[in-house]
Amino acid sequence: MFSLAPSMERTTERSASELGLFDRFRPGRRGESDVAADQKHLRDWATQHTGVEAFVEPKTSVTPLTIVLVAADGEWTRRPAGGPAGARRLGEQLGIPVYDVQKVGYPQRMRDYDARRRIERRRALREELDER
Repeated sequence: MFSLAPSMERTTERSASELGLFDRFRPGRRGESDVAADQKHLRDWATQHTGVEAFVEPKTSVTPLTIVLVAADGEWTRRPAGGPAGARRLGEQLGIPVYDVQKVGYPQRMRDYDARRRIERRRALREELDER
C-alpha cells in the first residue's frame, strides 16, 4: 500500500469536531471578549475623532443590532452594540447623542465622506494605471 506523510497522519487522527466539520450546525457563540473588543474599538474611535454622534441600526436577519459612530467630517465606523441597552450605555459613557437611524436616517456628511473616498480611490487607480 502507501503511507501517509507525517502531517497527513496527524490530520486523520483528529476527530470531526476538531476539524470544524459540524461548526455550521452549532449555534453562534459570540464571546464576551468579542463584545468587549467591539466596545473598546468604539470608545477609542470616538475619543480620536471630534463631533461624534451615534446612530443605532436595527437587528436584521444577518446582523445584530449595530451602532454607527459618525464624526464631524463624515468618517464613520460600525460595530455590534451589545443590544439597545449597550448602545444607550455607550452614548452615556462617551457623552455623545444617540439617534435611531430608522427615525432620523443617516447624516448627509456620512454620504459625502463616502463619495469623497470613492473619488479618491478612482483617482488613485487612474494614476496607478497611467504610471504603467
